Amino acid sequence: MAIRAIRSESCERASESRGVAAGGPFRQFDGMKLSEMLYDWGTEAGRVLLPRARFLPEKAKRSVEGRRELLGRIERWAREERRAGPLVWMHAPSVGEGLQTRPVIEALRALEPELQIFYTFFSPSAEKLANQMPVDYADYLPFDVVADVVQAFEAVKPNALVFGKLDVWPNITRVARWRDVKLALVSATLAPNSSRLRWPARSFLGPAYERLDAVGAISQEDAARLTQLGVPAERIQVTGDARFDQVWARAQAIDRTKPPVSLLDGHDGVTLVAGSTWGDGERHLVPAIAHLRERHPDFRAILVPHEPTRDHLTRLEAHLEMDGLTYARLSDIESGATQPAEVVVVDKVGVLGELYALADIAYVGGGFGRRGLHSVLEPAALGAPVLFGPRHANAREAGELIERGGAVTVSDWAALETKLGRWLDDAETRETAGAAALDYVKANLGAGRRNAELVLGLLQSDE
Repeated sequence: MAIRAIRSESCERASESRGVAAGGPFRQFDGMKLSEMLYDWGTEAGRVLLPRARFLPEKAKRSVEGRRELLGRIERWAREERRAGPLVWMHAPSVGEGLQTRPVIEALRALEPELQIFYTFFSPSAEKLANQMPVDYADYLPFDVVADVVQAFEAVKPNALVFGKLDVWPNITRVARWRDVKLALVSATLAPNSSRLRWPARSFLGPAYERLDAVGAISQEDAARLTQLGVPAERIQVTGDARFDQVWARAQAIDRTKPPVSLLDGHDGVTLVAGSTWGDGERHLVPAIAHLRERHPDFRAILVPHEPTRDHLTRLEAHLEMDGLTYARLSDIESGATQPAEVVVVDKVGVLGELYALADIAYVGGGFGRRGLHSVLEPAALGAPVLFGPRHANAREAGELIERGGAVTVSDWAALETKLGRWLDDAETRETAGAAALDYVKANLGAGRRNAELVLGLLQSDE
């Protein structure tokens, strides 16, 4: 009952801020759809029950723990650091969306240096990235409960709230509307098979998308699908995908004179970097590498498992041994215990983006299983032609790379050996494909600035 009372009081304050008299504890439900009411009750129940639950997955525990005293931290920052100028609240739920949002933030900084930026994330996996963002303050997103959201808005006093990619929260958008805060969605994308387009998600989330004042969609197809969620068509612009800016900036920042790149640089033959590999792809990749080395003894492979656990590494190395391939672990090379071999097995995380700088050819994992293809943009930004498995419908850029001639898809180890072998046999064909991949990335740069200009346009319209 105490939480409901706080919530009702907060909603009354929000209503009063727009000159609407709050006539009772349930006045905030006036004009709401049943789905919105159910969502509201559900989030409030979760807000109460989650911190008390005994058995939660580790990630959920971290999420709950990270939000302890969250509103107090936000209010303390606002008292000490909030200036009297405009502020944009940027939200990106996890690491991928955060990386996609970073070019927009950097462009906002360049265009309006005095603008304050308040950044939130949802997943605990994004905490480290958030602390590296060029923003004034970063923290967890409050639970989407009206009382909590109102308290955060009253402290931060944002002029605009900007969501990254697709993650739009109903109660946050409701409170933003009460307080006349502009709402935007940038680098917006919506897959044709997204569950958001179906009941019940569409019913629960539709009102939130209807409230958006401006949307920067990645493509015309995304724009059309977003209208199905309720975004008015006249509020959507096609601004492109800021991920291209992010991967390009990262590619330009690679220092080949530092480990791990420097330890593996200088190889005289062709190097394949296989990134984010899984067992279902490695069973095609390893025999193809073994057969091709018979024709190309200077051919080298660097294998970077997506999850380099002990079990995964043991299985991968057993597979390499069965196919007669010698290998060395990156950690042993770094310690000086061994020298690079014909296959290097990377047994650490966080270095794949740099190792792609060594690639004459890249293989990207995920296309043989159900997990979905991993990013093909990182190797493409470094001018490497790309191979991947047949399941790439989740990655628009994979299909576009194929159309541009910068990538090929393979269905099994025989196809992988054939197409990889073609690039090994013919340096000119390989280099042409690599140039096509690089040109594709370059042609899509600039979305960070375009999305930033969309946000600034909202701020100017509010003046």
